[in-house]
Amino acid sequence: MTLVDAHHHVWDLSVRDQDWITGPELRPLRRNFTVADLAAEARVAGIDRTVLVQTVTVPEETPEFLALAAEHELIAGVVGWTDLTRPDVAEELARLRELPGGGYLKGIRHQVQGEPDPEWLLRADVRRGLAALTDAGLVYDLVVLPHQLSACVKAAADHAGLTFVLDHLGKPPIASGEREPWETAVRSLAALPNTVCKLSGMVTEADLASWRVDDLRPYADVVLDAFGPGRLMFGSDWPVCTLAASYGQVLDTARELTGASDRRQIFEATAIRVYDL
Repeated sequence: MTLVDAHHHVWDLSVRDQDWITGPELRPLRRNFTVADLAAEARVAGIDRTVLVQTVTVPEETPEFLALAAEHELIAGVVGWTDLTRPDVAEELARLRELPGGGYLKGIRHQVQGEPDPEWLLRADVRRGLAALTDAGLVYDLVVLPHQLSACVKAAADHAGLTFVLDHLGKPPIASGEREPWETAVRSLAALPNTVCKLSGMVTEADLASWRVDDLRPYADVVLDAFGPGRLMFGSDWPVCTLAASYGQVLDTARELTGASDRRQIFEATAIRVYDL
């Protein structure tokens, strides 16, 4: 089986700041994390291919990531960023694809979790951008908080030709042990056939210092039941995951949370199909 990590990041603080890395809890992330660092972790874990995902909302990052994908065989795809609200978004997507490594562009993501408007995805200018993604044959990664999931449901229903990939299970409140209203909302999203979910980001939504696999299991079970293994894909969320666990621990935990008969889809087939790797 080809093991695919469908969600990781890299950054170089000498190129630009990662302004979201603030406070003592995130201090361990305030250093460079390179593709070479990733490759060392992936080699030990047995990961064969990865998807590099945007970290900041600046236009320069996506071309840099595409160039990295062209240089490093490990990176099989890029989920980048562009301003979906710009009037010429279709032309910008075409321009990105013409850049060195442009063929590695598989999707776009925006930090919707940081938008004060819970219905940001339903704005007319955003909807126009989502339509451009549909026309371009790209996917849209959703990084949202539970209270924003209802807007995700409406957006996915309105753009049936676009695949929406839910990052990190929609960030359920694992540390508190609560499941509602997250569970109802995520099941509503999963009821739409053009939605997919990443089994990622759980350890950093749990108690960073004392989480156990059993703390994550109820949330993993919900998405396994709601989406099914054919619409689930593994993502490490490295290096953010290192706040709570090593790369290997995250991979082992995902294996423990999934059945043997489901793993080929979750750790290989879904990501290859959805991102056209």
